[in-house]
Amino acid sequence: MRARAFAAWRALERRLDTAFGPEANPLRHSGALAFFLFWVVALSGIYLYLFFDTSAGAAAWRSVERLSAEHGALGTTMRGLHRYGTDAMVLAVLAHLAREWLAGHEKGARRFAWLTGVPLVVLLYASGIGGFWLVWDERALFSLTATAEWFDWLGVMPEPFVRSVVVPGALAERLFTLFMFLHIGIPLLLLAGMWVHVQRLASPETRPVPALAAGTLAALALLSLAAPVESGAPAELARPPAAVSLDWFLLFAHALMYATSPAALWAMVAGGVLLLVAAPWLGRGARLPAAVVSPADCNGCGRCFADCPFLAVTLVPHPAKARAPRMAQVDPALCTGCGICAGACPSSTPFRASEAFCSGIDMPGRPIAGLRARLERALGTAGGFPRVVVYGCERGAPLAGVGAPDTVLLPLLCAGMLPPSFVEYALRYGADGVLVSGCEAGGCDYRFGQRWLEARLAGLREPRLRANVPRERLAVAWTADAAELEAELERFRARLRTLGPRRAPARPKRAAAATR
Repeated sequence: MRARAFAAWRALERRLDTAFGPEANPLRHSGALAFFLFWVVALSGIYLYLFFDTSAGAAAWRSVERLSAEHGALGTTMRGLHRYGTDAMVLAVLAHLAREWLAGHEKGARRFAWLTGVPLVVLLYASGIGGFWLVWDERALFSLTATAEWFDWLGVMPEPFVRSVVVPGALAERLFTLFMFLHIGIPLLLLAGMWVHVQRLASPETRPVPALAAGTLAALALLSLAAPVESGAPAELARPPAAVSLDWFLLFAHALMYATSPAALWAMVAGGVLLLVAAPWLGRGARLPAAVVSPADCNGCGRCFADCPFLAVTLVPHPAKARAPRMAQVDPALCTGCGICAGACPSSTPFRASEAFCSGIDMPGRPIAGLRARLERALGTAGGFPRVVVYGCERGAPLAGVGAPDTVLLPLLCAGMLPPSFVEYALRYGADGVLVSGCEAGGCDYRFGQRWLEARLAGLREPRLRANVPRERLAVAWTADAAELEAELERFRARLRTLGPRRAPARPKRAAAATR
């Protein structure tokens, strides 16, 4: 069921790709969008605070009204950015939470990011709801009263908190100052939590591309002018409001409480939080084995350290090699088993002369030497023209649907696991073309697999694909759809037919010697 739901989610993402492009798709980059929206809300909030009267009661309401009346379009826009930006951040956070859960990213090495993200949801709602109180209109009175009744159900206070709200004259300056302090302090705590949230990620995505950032800001600004945020009537403690309009993104909990009971709402909130916290230990999610380092073959170059998306690789003193004072070390608790480090290792080349070789860092059960052996066996039996080698990420489109006598299918843990030298090796020893497939563009399940492989193939990142390799015989297909992969493969075959066959394939010297 979860897999089907994620497939439907990815289908929606593909539809949005056509409108925004993969790099500016808000569903694919909801996490970065949430960071951006935090700063939109924070900066607009600073502007509003400069003109806000922190006195209790009607003075606060009047200062907010003057902002719209006297500051013109700028005041209206800033107030709208603060309100609508908060709503948009709620949507972005919930979309990010849903996508990560559907993708199974709450387990294993990503557990830390998941668990540190749970309190951020609570802090976001606490900050957003508290912001309504400062306006001190009828909506603020309703929200504050509902919150007070909710907490009073716990019975932990000597006097009901609601008395501080609904009894005329009880709303003291100190209580209103507390609201102001909370509305500043909780976002600061939220920002600190966001910093912790990304600490175990290399180069965390906290800034959306300029197109997505500018488009989001423009949309919020236009909404602010088209539907200006308005206050309700001033709050009157002696006369509770008969009806108020709610912000359903943030204040839905109040309506839910009155539709059920404070106890039911506490049960739903506590149950939801506990369920999110327990999610990493629920279900059987299979975990791939962590990468292993061969000290004898590791020269301490640091490429695996630079390319690991989850900071699982560190460099430590080498225990034996004086000429290579460093070697890689893998923390199994942080490793996702993607194999990107193996694709970065300079010793992961199929051109090594030995029949059996070991890379400096490799994947248990899926060694680079085994990939070479499978490639050689498959090229020895593949017939027809054009002969195409497909290196396919297992998280992308399934390879089973593109099989043919002239096609060699070699699955990978991640497209980033592929050393670029395997493209040249395949072309030199029998293939007419090489196609690399993986997750959808901008949606690598291991974050950087696509990015690093594209940079390696373009010669921009070590290890590089050599310049003499014919690029016209190389194709890349980023898609999770089998039909799209088949169509791309057919287009590639048509291109190879126009190029003609490669020259008679050579045989690896090592393999030729072994057969004599």
